[in-house]
Amino acid sequence: MILHFNLKRLIISLLIPLLAGGLSALITGSDMMVYKTINQPPLAPPSWLFPVAWTILYILMGISLYLVWNSDANYDDKRTAYILFGVQLFLNFIWSPVFFIGRQYLIAFAILVALWVFVLLMIISFFKISKTAGLLQIPYLLWVTFAGYLNLAIYLLNK
Repeated sequence: MILHFNLKRLIISLLIPLLAGGLSALITGSDMMVYKTINQPPLAPPSWLFPVAWTILYILMGISLYLVWNSDANYDDKRTAYILFGVQLFLNFIWSPVFFIGRQYLIAFAILVALWVFVLLMIISFFKISKTAGLLQIPYLLWVTFAGYLNLAIYLLNK
């Protein structure tokens, strides 16, 4: 249940995932161009789609985080939700440098598998606090599933 609208919390909640994603992209920089040069599997989207999709997903993450933070849920449930959010965001953050800079496609795939598990756990945790917060993360889980397919196929096609 939402207690009341809190603009400061909303802005902070949105900035956390957007800044993490932006910093990861900044670190990765021009190495993202490798995507255009490697063998790609069927269904591989054009490279311009990734920043658009990720920006939408980061905004949804921020809204969900806000809903959890601004809820009247108990301390332990919120603490668990924050930890799961932090772990998945860290895994999300490190994936790009491992994949694009390091070109360690198999390690990047293992990171995506862990990310998928933590996104699922985060959804469950968020859902206990706010059904909306949990449901807003379903597109993220689907995108990470699709990213896992792309990552594994790229590993297999480029080893």
